[in-house]
Amino acid sequence: QVQLVESGGGLVQAGGSLVLSCAPAERTFSLFFMAWFRQVPGKEREFVAGISFNRRITDYADSVKGRSTISRDTNSAVYLQLNSLKSEDTGVYYCSGRRSYGQTRNPHDYDNWGQGTQVTVSS
Repeated sequence: QVQLVESGGGLVQAGGSLVLSCAPAERTFSLFFMAWFRQVPGKEREFVAGISFNRRITDYADSVKGRSTISRDTNSAVYLQLNSLKSEDTGVYYCSGRRSYGQTRNPHDYDNWGQGTQVTVSS
């Protein structure tokens, strides 16, 4: 398994922006597709955005499309910029990665997870 470490969460006012970062504990090229998920109490983790290892494929949930950008650098770190934040963006954000080929929004298809970082949007 690849250890993933998230950072960048916090308390943000509605309408603001933030950048979440996810870095593998060691440089790795084994994660074909990496994604961010959000979870709120009582609900399953929901897909937010994902990107392939070569950055050719990106995917965004409708809830964040147009106001978010996912990126990935050569060291396999992944970033998620969220703009125009809304209260419904509040949750714990998890970075994830999967070794298998292909993109997916199903959290059960991912076999590497970070510990999560809390994002709270105040109105």
